[in-house]
Amino acid sequence: MKVTLLRAAAALTTLALGAAALPSVAQTARAAVPAAEAQAPAEAQWIDRATVVWKVEHTAATAEELSSADGGTLRLTPAPLTDAQKAAHPHLADRPAFSLDPRDRDKAATALRGPLAAVQRAADGRVLHRTGVQIPGVLDDLYAARARRARLGPVFHGGRPTLSVWAPTARSVSLDLDGRTVAMRRGARSGVWSVTGTSDWRDKPYRYRVRVWAPSVGRTVTNEVTDPYATALTADSARSLVTDLADPRLAPAGWAALKKPEAVPPRDARIQELHIRDFSIADRTSAHPGQYLAFTDQDSDGMRHLRRLARSGTSYVHLLPAFDFGTVPERRSDQARPGCDLAALPADSDQQQKCVAQTAARDGYNWGYDPLHYTVPEGSYASDPDGPARTREFRQMVQGLARAGLRTVMDVVYNHTVAAGQDGTSVLDRIVPGYYQRLLDDGSVATSTCCPGTAPEHAMMGKLVVDSLVTWAKQYKVDGFRFDLMGHHPKANILAVRKALDALTPAEDGVDGKSIILYGEGWNFGEAADDARFVQATQRHMAGTGIATFSDRARDAVRGGGPFDEDPRVQGFASGLFTDPNGSPANGTPDEQRARLLHAQDLIKVGLSGNLADYTFTDTGGRRVKGSEVDYNGSPAGYAAAPGDALAYADAHDNETLYDALAYKLPAPTPAADRARAQVLALATATLSQGPALSQAGTELLRSKSLDRNSYDSGDWFNAIHWACEDGSGFGRGLPPAADNQPKWPYAAPLLTNPAARPGCTEITGASGAYRDLLRIRTTEKAFSQATGEGVQDALSFPLSGTGETPGVITMRLGRLVVVFNATPSRQSQTVPALAGTPYALHPVQAHGSDATVKTSTYERATGTFTVPGRTVAVYAAEAAAR
Repeated sequence: MKVTLLRAAAALTTLALGAAALPSVAQTARAAVPAAEAQAPAEAQWIDRATVVWKVEHTAATAEELSSADGGTLRLTPAPLTDAQKAAHPHLADRPAFSLDPRDRDKAATALRGPLAAVQRAADGRVLHRTGVQIPGVLDDLYAARARRARLGPVFHGGRPTLSVWAPTARSVSLDLDGRTVAMRRGARSGVWSVTGTSDWRDKPYRYRVRVWAPSVGRTVTNEVTDPYATALTADSARSLVTDLADPRLAPAGWAALKKPEAVPPRDARIQELHIRDFSIADRTSAHPGQYLAFTDQDSDGMRHLRRLARSGTSYVHLLPAFDFGTVPERRSDQARPGCDLAALPADSDQQQKCVAQTAARDGYNWGYDPLHYTVPEGSYASDPDGPARTREFRQMVQGLARAGLRTVMDVVYNHTVAAGQDGTSVLDRIVPGYYQRLLDDGSVATSTCCPGTAPEHAMMGKLVVDSLVTWAKQYKVDGFRFDLMGHHPKANILAVRKALDALTPAEDGVDGKSIILYGEGWNFGEAADDARFVQATQRHMAGTGIATFSDRARDAVRGGGPFDEDPRVQGFASGLFTDPNGSPANGTPDEQRARLLHAQDLIKVGLSGNLADYTFTDTGGRRVKGSEVDYNGSPAGYAAAPGDALAYADAHDNETLYDALAYKLPAPTPAADRARAQVLALATATLSQGPALSQAGTELLRSKSLDRNSYDSGDWFNAIHWACEDGSGFGRGLPPAADNQPKWPYAAPLLTNPAARPGCTEITGASGAYRDLLRIRTTEKAFSQATGEGVQDALSFPLSGTGETPGVITMRLGRLVVVFNATPSRQSQTVPALAGTPYALHPVQAHGSDATVKTSTYERATGTFTVPGRTVAVYAAEAAAR
């Protein structure tokens, strides 16, 4: 059953970050917390076996205690936190603390297995204050040292499985195996319950039966729950399966000997972000629409396009969540479909979105940012969700991508779960209530991520993250991971992932872990913001680690405005700010537009450097500045220590597609051909940057979602990629869904019926070819692949930057290359006196490429003048380098 969209999440994020600085996934609510359970506050925090933090005022006339139904009374004495405790719990550093009486400390393990309260009494015994107790810290102190070393889930030795689950607060745990009950044994020092079975347990369905105190409902419950470490599932995640991923029956032909395309350094990664269902659901040439197996259809239009991208330099396909998620019926027979003739409705009709919305809660579509089981492939993409097909077919997908010349990245979402408490889709919280989810001061579950947040700062949640990723790397040969809302993870947790992956070797594990790339959203917001609870894995903290973070700096400068602008026509560098104004008052006066445009050009220059903090150049104000001294909404624009720390992009699955954003922002009469050229120019600012770059699949084909800014649940009609140009780009498929777009309908409706805004085959194929040409230049010219900040400083310059810089034009010199980004609608000449006499020519790839317009670019050797058509990126090479 789908959960409903949490509308408030976007507004809260806007308040936290400022609209102009808004990140991508964080800004887009995708799934919500189920209806809140009645739960008493839990304002005391038991942080280790000897210490409780509780914001009450102790006096000589009061006494504090922990009251437990099982452990009796545990006496408390005021005691200051140590420096080590303050460092471990910075958000509690200034709170009153209490020490457990040494005589009562041996009661802790028993007390934790039942109702627990912190109580303050007056001298006469009256209760002055009473509250629940948060227990993650003490659980880690008591059990984590042993539990971290445990192998959880199904583990096979000699054909016999051992099943293990960490449940330290449970009164009992038994195994429901294929309808019969099997007792499990508890490890007193680890809190792990386990049982070893016989070989005939293989592939049997199972759940754990956990009897445990559940604070969210205030009673002891018996939960029948699937395994958080499940390796396989029945349909709709009803049961885990006792499955050995090393079973040869799960390996497709050729799996053991699979040869991957050669790994590239992370700084050179060129990544295509792709949703599995979007890829093939509308592809008439695919034999397996919407499935993992679509990537084995090597002659389909989609796979042919991916091969063309791979030959041009795309190195990775980044798959949106493909783990088991909780919002799609997995059997296709259970999936609803819109009951309207959508194609027959007008381009600006509100009926398409209305019809799609009626089945959205039961259809086969969701982005999948609602994790249910982290280490099992999603069943709705399999030919049969009930059993091993999803494992085998996920592996076949990886094989298919490898055969096309592409490595595989998974989008992983360990920062939240689809549900918490006693909800039927809550797994972790029904096994160890109050541990895996991050709790706020009152004991409620944090939801700043849009959904019930997890706490990777707790030892066993951190372990789950590491163990899960190692499994995907070893058992599924995944080549990279993209972390959703990585800033909600501790930096230490992400570095532990890196260390665990680095330890994988081809000889021992079948994969080279050091070649696996990592990147994520390093946004800083919510209850973890500003390192409130730990040092976060944010943009500034991950610099220098080799783990990249998405950079929103150049993205915003290129597109203009943000996804929550009341008027979506706010322009940027590629969308005509100042040079081709659209008449919206939101853009300000001409002088204001000019100033904003020139500052945007400085942000783009920092992006082209790889977002380096120390890269030095002359800004458009004539000042010599470092990247870190260029302002981005009050933050440093440059934060990277080396190329590879920042990932460039102009669009991703969040917010409007690049084409749709430009559709809003370019002047309404702008011809489709010019819109296509603006698209390629915007993509070029990321494609031709130092460091890794990502683009949304189909963006090079002018992909549209009919102006939908949040299509996570908008169904196939708005999301499907159309690989054949005669099927269109997706533009004009009706007004986008009201839930997130209705305020923009007055702007959207005239656009959707505007013939100038609807691209045809000429524009679609032209943009695709021009993008691939630029991609080929980026991946064959070594100057774009500087390994160090010093190398970038030596090779890269902006010779015309300063007070005389042309608004709307950036001229970049990189080694023996000169690149001119002309975002204006007219032909522009850029004279670089220092290059007079040096022989330059249009780069051979463009000179013999697909874009006829760029071929009209000229160069005057005598004066060093480069002349480039409007809305064009021209790459010139010194003739010695071009031969």
